[in-house]
Amino acid sequence: MTSIPEALLWCLSAGTAAAVVLAALSIRARGQRAGLRSRLSAAEEQNSATLHSNTELTARLRATEAEIRHLAETRLPDLTLALAHPHVPVPGLMDARFAGTDADRALSAVLEQVSDAITKERARVDAAAQSTLRGATTTIQALLYQLQTALQEMQHRYDDPSVAQDLLNADFLNEQALRRVQATGVVCGAWPGLTREDSYLAELVVGATSRLRGYDRVQVSNQLRDPVAVVARAVEPVAIVVTELLANALHHSHRELPVTITLQQGNRGASVIVDDYGVGMHDDEIKAAMELLAGDDDLLLTQLGDPPRSGFAAAGQLVRQYGFGVHVEPSPYGGVRAVVYIPGDPLLTVLDESTQPMSVMAPLPHRSGVPDRSASVLPTGTAAPAAAAAPAASAAPAPQPGERFEAAPPVQQEGELPRRRRRRPVSESPAGEESAERTASLPPRSPEETGSRWAALQRGTESGRAAVQSDPPRSPEGNAQS
Repeated sequence: MTSIPEALLWCLSAGTAAAVVLAALSIRARGQRAGLRSRLSAAEEQNSATLHSNTELTARLRATEAEIRHLAETRLPDLTLALAHPHVPVPGLMDARFAGTDADRALSAVLEQVSDAITKERARVDAAAQSTLRGATTTIQALLYQLQTALQEMQHRYDDPSVAQDLLNADFLNEQALRRVQATGVVCGAWPGLTREDSYLAELVVGATSRLRGYDRVQVSNQLRDPVAVVARAVEPVAIVVTELLANALHHSHRELPVTITLQQGNRGASVIVDDYGVGMHDDEIKAAMELLAGDDDLLLTQLGDPPRSGFAAAGQLVRQYGFGVHVEPSPYGGVRAVVYIPGDPLLTVLDESTQPMSVMAPLPHRSGVPDRSASVLPTGTAAPAAAAAPAASAAPAPQPGERFEAAPPVQQEGELPRRRRRRPVSESPAGEESAERTASLPPRSPEETGSRWAALQRGTESGRAAVQSDPPRSPEGNAQS
């Protein structure tokens, strides 16, 4: 038997060991390859996810940039326009995905800050403009009052009827300019510019009528039960408001149609009701007018339009300052009805007609046996006597030598307006008493006679002045300037 050499055995053993080692290494390499493939697959998935995320981030960045451009190019300009014109809408986000996000809150904060800055700057600029206008209108108003006084003096100085008529026309044009300047000044916070004494409401309405073109179309009906008067501090404000409402009624109705004014008295105050037969107002126009007439919010000049319409705005400022009320609504005649309500406490009083007679130009109340001077409150064919028909602006007459003032106690009954008795001069001489009795016994004049005397006075003729001097009218000599 042939024996295997030891060297061969060692070789076989070494080969077997190498094979085992190689097998182990092969198995290990396969495991490593599998692990590498797994990690490579995970890396590829992560890379894909990163690419997708980068794509989304890029798209979101582009959308954010588009929102910022939309804010700068569209939303901010529309916001500035909407602050001046509230009906203009301000667009929202262009991409709904940003709703409720930090980007949305940041953009909204930008809009709010810009809005606040623009609002404050507009208010500052408007306040400066109002201050400038207030000073200018006050100066112009004072000059126009001086011109009005000069024109009235010339009316009584010259005898030529044609010159007197020209002076009346100039006085009326001056009154138009004065009314517009006065309304503009009131809108800007200026004082109305006149101090008056307690004046009958009927006289006040006639005075307001005489300030306007088309005054001959105004028909006044006096339904007051008592000789109701407006207290001194509210006379001119109420006159301005009634004038602006009448101007609106006359302007928006045909020149051949009348405008009616009704004076009514309630348990707690009195009302001036203005009705026209014009084109009327839409619901949104009435809403805007009521907002102006309420006078609740601070008013900007830019809100009055171009050209500015200051009538309702001036009325709203006076309503807020003096405590009476104005309401507009569709009229049953198809036009607009405006109601000025004057509360009895503290803006009304009742005067003593024996000590302060009512002007002959004022319509008489509808009392039993007393005719109504309404329809045409001014003579036909004459210019508006703006100064003479208005309520008295001068102070009460000073006591003459030999006279003393006797204060009458105030009289007020439950459910009635407060009555304020005016101090009346009591003459100590019998001759003064006889003169007062003789004046009181004169018969009342008819409306036709009153119109004739007034026309003669305004024409400035010698006969008119002679008639007035021989039989003076019931109105006080110092009638108010409108």
